[in-house]
Amino acid sequence: MKSLLNEKQWRQYLAFEAKVFGRILPIALAAKVSRNTVKKGISEVESGDLYSPGARIRAKGGGAKSLSETDSTLVSDLESLADPKGDPESLLRWTTKSLAHLVDALSNNGHTIKKSALYNLLSSLGFSLKSNKKNIEGISHIDRDAQFVHISESCKAFETAKNPIISVDCKKKELIGNFKNNGLEWSPKGQNTTVNVYDFKSLSDGKAVPYGVYDIIKNAGFVNVGVDHDTAAFAVESIRRWWNDVGVKLYPAKTELLITSDGGGSNGVRNRLWKRELQKLVNETNISITVNHLPPATSKWNKIEHRLFSFISINWRAKPLASLETIIELLNHTTTKEGLTVKARVDKNIYPIKIKVTDNEMEQLNIQRDSFHPEWNYTIRPHTD
Repeated sequence: MKSLLNEKQWRQYLAFEAKVFGRILPIALAAKVSRNTVKKGISEVESGDLYSPGARIRAKGGGAKSLSETDSTLVSDLESLADPKGDPESLLRWTTKSLAHLVDALSNNGHTIKKSALYNLLSSLGFSLKSNKKNIEGISHIDRDAQFVHISESCKAFETAKNPIISVDCKKKELIGNFKNNGLEWSPKGQNTTVNVYDFKSLSDGKAVPYGVYDIIKNAGFVNVGVDHDTAAFAVESIRRWWNDVGVKLYPAKTELLITSDGGGSNGVRNRLWKRELQKLVNETNISITVNHLPPATSKWNKIEHRLFSFISINWRAKPLASLETIIELLNHTTTKEGLTVKARVDKNIYPIKIKVTDNEMEQLNIQRDSFHPEWNYTIRPHTD
């Protein structure tokens, strides 16, 4: 319609549409005009000032000039503020780039502009509202791909021998109580789940520390939910509970176990306590444990992340984790069409932090390191004496 109408006709046409629709803003947005334009059209229609043939219409090019035309430095100053370059110590570089802040910053540089006009100007310059995008994992190790090949070959060898392969990690800690849990769920109209306004630790009944063990071959998860610290002792205790509750039944008479894990945290590459506690588990069960750590900056590639933890998050979305019983119930009912099952249990043990493992204790470990990145790949065997 716009190409067939002059300025006044277009304005009054939009006024009729707004009166029929009952709202001005949607019409203004659809027509890409200001609300004042539609309001002016409504005023003209209501007063009877309708367009008549032969009436004078503003000549082409008439009307107020755009700010970018009347203010020669506005665009260049705006671009430097919205995408700052140069001095990294500039305070504005680290402030939020909201319309209000940009208007204030431009005002300090001698420019006068309203937020609505600034929005249109930013859009015309190709700017848009954007959120942070998670994509940077960190500096990749030169042997990253080679380590993944090594892990793949280890998994194939263990699977061929029908030995168990597990992926382990600790999921995000959760406050126990009537707190908001991210996500949306279908609910009857008018029935809302109300939760605390603030996620203060003082309002909680403690914290839940879910350490997961994912059986790659059986597509089965085991979650040991602690209430204390995520330490190496807790990590190994979680593996111990998986073996005693599940693993020994699924893999009777097996004498080898492969663990894949990331390289940090309670099951980290440099964590001495992790290796010492694994040696204890090896001696108890009389099974050799081979560990393959994922290379640096690849923790999200750990199979447990997208084969177990992601489905747990989906299953308890929008549900307040009000108690340990609720958490265990939700974990136990996590399933997928591909056949994932999850078993969970509570661990109320206390796990002290800052435990030191001496050089002498490390020398006592029966650990055999791989020739390829021995810090990432090693096998702990039972003591023979």
